[in-house]
Amino acid sequence: MRVAVVGATGNVGTAVLTAVNERPEVSSVLGIARRMPDQDAEPYAQADWASIDIGAAVKAPEAIAHLTKAFADVDAVIHLAWLIQPNSKRDLLHRVNVEGTRNVARAAAAAGVDTLVVASSVGAYSPSPGLEVRDESWETGGISTSHYSVDKAAQERVLDEFEAEHPEVTVTRLRPALIFSAAAASEIQRYFLGSWMPVQALKAGRPPLLPLPQGLRIQAVHADDMGAAYAAAAVAGVKGAFNICADDVLGVQDLADIVGDGRKVRPVELPPSMVRTAMSAGHLTGLVAADPGWLDMGMNVPVMDNARAKAELGWKPTRTAADAVAELLGGMIEGTGADSVPMRPRDADGGSLPVSAVPGGADAGEGASAGKGSPRISEDVDRDLLNLYISDHLTGATAGMSRIERMAEANVDTPVFAELSMLAHEIRNERRFLEQLLEDLGFKQLPHRQAAAWVGEKAARLKNNGRLVKRSPMTLVLEAELMRSAVIGKKGVWETLRDNAQLLGLDKQVFADLVDTVDRQVAVLDQVHAYARRRAFRTDLETFTPQD
Repeated sequence: MRVAVVGATGNVGTAVLTAVNERPEVSSVLGIARRMPDQDAEPYAQADWASIDIGAAVKAPEAIAHLTKAFADVDAVIHLAWLIQPNSKRDLLHRVNVEGTRNVARAAAAAGVDTLVVASSVGAYSPSPGLEVRDESWETGGISTSHYSVDKAAQERVLDEFEAEHPEVTVTRLRPALIFSAAAASEIQRYFLGSWMPVQALKAGRPPLLPLPQGLRIQAVHADDMGAAYAAAAVAGVKGAFNICADDVLGVQDLADIVGDGRKVRPVELPPSMVRTAMSAGHLTGLVAADPGWLDMGMNVPVMDNARAKAELGWKPTRTAADAVAELLGGMIEGTGADSVPMRPRDADGGSLPVSAVPGGADAGEGASAGKGSPRISEDVDRDLLNLYISDHLTGATAGMSRIERMAEANVDTPVFAELSMLAHEIRNERRFLEQLLEDLGFKQLPHRQAAAWVGEKAARLKNNGRLVKRSPMTLVLEAELMRSAVIGKKGVWETLRDNAQLLGLDKQVFADLVDTVDRQVAVLDQVHAYARRRAFRTDLETFTPQD
């Protein structure tokens, strides 16, 4: 079999790639995503890859055409792609999640695919608070105050229509519980908690009290078990819906015990309305990434029965829900991730960059991080000037990273999003590399300068570029111009460090390679600018809606 995985770089997609490659029936895998992963890293190295937009920035006919071509020799499609953020862009979320599912299904039928396995969710179910267990026959009307749940229920209707129109295609719907793993920790924290939540503080100790909404109960499944369920469904070719979850159901005391990790933590049950009010305020102020609809869904979805998946797919969980939650929490504390843009760790370690520019790097043993007086730096070098020079470039990199990340987030519904997002990933890694370089040379950072650069970049966003209540198409032009100048300027620091590498005891080739990346990064920004400038002042060309 050849299996295509649409949305193959996220939490579930990464696990699915591993699982399908372990199935003897599967001979090859095609990964599809807008943003490509590190294709030299596992499990991404085991797949062929195609960058295809299923509907965010292209109209349906184009998306279907690209997908149909990709599915030409595919036996089963596993459709996982789902946009979680931004919450405020409901049209975009519906277009990608609901209409994108329709596009994938139609392309599968057009290409003659035998089996279509789709990621539905426990969130598709109608309300059933309490502990009564429901099987797959429970109504899929969704939770009306959760946009995720509403779209999952709408996706189910799309699949109903598709099955009626194409009985020749085996349609399998998996309805999983919460899907957790250590590798997904940083992604889940960004999507649901946000960067302000001090989860990593749990490394120093555990709180004596844990506030939780009264009556909360959670089902979960480990991402590896979830990947195995998708792989089993792709091979089995069995029609219908399957609940996927571990066997245990977690209550507030169970969650407190997991957070305590052997230490006494007492749960404090709060009225759900109080928690919802606090969550709403946190979301409005940007302190919490998730909106209160996620709480509404969590409190009202049913407890699922997983018997059918065990009986008909030959699947069973190998880890408990408690195991999955504990692993996720540990991953959040450590900031773990994987080698794709959505799954990136909390603190980038340089990615494809070397860990250190000092010969031997982190493996050099004692003295790898050279202190003052280290023989690695020539006596002819003015250390104070060198420290100030690298620190100033780190300050510029801080502002540049903030700007390029904002550009990517703001333009998720344009054809240049994937390029911007991957460029942001590179620039984030380069900034981390400069931090590591200062440490290796025994220099101090100047955090007040970096903080000022961060604040200055945020203040620059207040310029409205002629539009008060919606995005100005001119903004992308101006930001592309600013970033292009910054990237060209960045070439100077790499050239300077390359030409002084011997004096500094550094690896010259590291900086020569970084000089070479600048031209490619500038070419990406040229492409972004070309797209934006043709639309900057036009009334007959759209910038932020699907393009023909």
